Amino acid sequence: PSLLRVTVESGGCHGFQYLMSLTDAVSAADDTVFEAPDGTGARVVMDEPSLELLKGSKIDYTVELIGSQFKIVDNPLATSSCGCGTSFDVKF
Repeated sequence: PSLLRVTVESGGCHGFQYLMSLTDAVSAADDTVFEAPDGTGARVVMDEPSLELLKGSKIDYTVELIGSQFKIVDNPLATSSCGCGTSFDVKF
């Protein structure tokens, strides 16, 4: 897989949750692909509904003793989030 797919769906303890998976599949009709500006070739794909809830967010890769993971940080639309960082709420 060459892309990190980031999606948002309803669920979690705050109303919405982030889901991430590795993929090669891109839907031309609904997906937007972003490439990291640092020249690493890292690419992220999002569908349009998820993109609307993630505009202005940053994706970070963290390495910790318990494991490594991608995280959404600084989501300007999130009004609150859970302690684990995967669930959030927005004000419409």
